[in-house]
Amino acid sequence: MQTALLRAEVTDVFAGHIGMRTRFVLAVVCLLLVVQKAVAGWYHVENYEGSLGPFPIHLSIQTYESFGSGITVEGSYFYDGKQSPIALYGKASGSRLALCEISDSNEFERVIIAGSKTPIGTAGCEFSIDVNESGATGTWSQHAIKYPVTLKKVASLDDTGDGKIDGAVAIPFWAQTATNMFSGIYTSTSSGICMEKMQIINKSSKKVDQEIDFDKNDCNAGMLMTPIYLNVQKFSKKGSDVISVNFRNGGAGYATDYVFDNKTKTFRQKNQKK
Repeated sequence: MQTALLRAEVTDVFAGHIGMRTRFVLAVVCLLLVVQKAVAGWYHVENYEGSLGPFPIHLSIQTYESFGSGITVEGSYFYDGKQSPIALYGKASGSRLALCEISDSNEFERVIIAGSKTPIGTAGCEFSIDVNESGATGTWSQHAIKYPVTLKKVASLDDTGDGKIDGAVAIPFWAQTATNMFSGIYTSTSSGICMEKMQIINKSSKKVDQEIDFDKNDCNAGMLMTPIYLNVQKFSKKGSDVISVNFRNGGAGYATDYVFDNKTKTFRQKNQKK
């Protein structure tokens, strides 16, 4: 289990850091998918909470039709005691899910960002779980360590049809800093489904340090990237952490940046007056 907790620390470095090259690749992908997005959404997300052995966890998964790589599931999970989201990818076979943890920045780039036209194997994936209407059970294993996994479904989001949200949907974005996790709170409005606010959670205290609200009438926040967990990205500029929030707008979308202010210890919208 020590390896998994160490991976949560590694995730602070690679999953939270989206470089300029990666941002460009993602923008191109979004542009290519605009026509598909205009017809229907691509978010079918289910959130769970429960335990991995003795450790409380939260897990979120997004399912797809198969890509060329064969991946049909991507996700994000975190140990409640760490608050450091770990990126997941895998495949669904009926009700059975095989989910692999992303181990480093190279794998994140290869599997999540660049993708693959050839099948990606899931042999040896950490999670093997069976899902049903109320939850999921299975195992997590790594090397000689094996733990039971017991999860309860607590919320879901589906915009592939008419648009539906059940429960309180909080999306643990892959982006993070050494001290903060970012959670998107999604809602259903007369204008559709979107992120109504982003909670900036302190990893040490487990409390919300800051909330950034978005226009629910506009209802475009957090609805651009194919993996919902990429709708908030992190990069560094001049030594400061910058959080970039993605918005759809009927075209290739756009992003709004929030820069960490060392004086106020908050993220401020770029060019916003103090």
